[in-house]
Amino acid sequence: VQHTVTLTQGFWISDHEVTQGEFQAVMGNNPSLFTGDPNRPVERVSWYDAGFYCQKLTERERSARRITEQQAYRLPTEAEWEYAARGGVSGQRFPWGDTITHVQANYSSSASQAYDVSTTRGYHPTYATGGEPYTSPVGGFAANGYGLSDMVGNVWEWTWDWYGNYGSGAVTDPRGATSGAYRVTRGGSYGALASGL
Repeated sequence: VQHTVTLTQGFWISDHEVTQGEFQAVMGNNPSLFTGDPNRPVERVSWYDAGFYCQKLTERERSARRITEQQAYRLPTEAEWEYAARGGVSGQRFPWGDTITHVQANYSSSASQAYDVSTTRGYHPTYATGGEPYTSPVGGFAANGYGLSDMVGNVWEWTWDWYGNYGSGAVTDPRGATSGAYRVTRGGSYGALASGL
């Protein structure tokens, strides 16, 4: 259900997915399945892992005096993520327009969606071996209008919100459901069809 969302508070968001190298430097481990390139996004992290990473990164950056005591890293709300992912455009399916190809994202192409016009079908041909897909290094595709990379495809991205329903009315600074069974992920992944991006 489409609805109008207004955000009244500014926020910062990373211009790329957290890399395995960045995660390793802060957490001391790398849970990813697709290792070998520290510039690939970290994957196989739970919502709690992502939140703990934010907490530890905040502590590290405050100790180094790169951020103030009032600043902190956190997961974006779903509304913040959506705003950032759109890159300043509205009324389009994707930040670059209404169609998608493998030139724009690491995902699984299928003719089942008319807006998936990729000339190659299935997994991204550059990021699949023996019929098995894998992640691509961050920043490998064109950034959106806000300079953010990989907001579509590659790996699912955690948000702060519980999965729930906003309804159809206009909302200001939504925080999602107050409880639930699942946290919201956005953006799709290297194995997701265009309909899931």
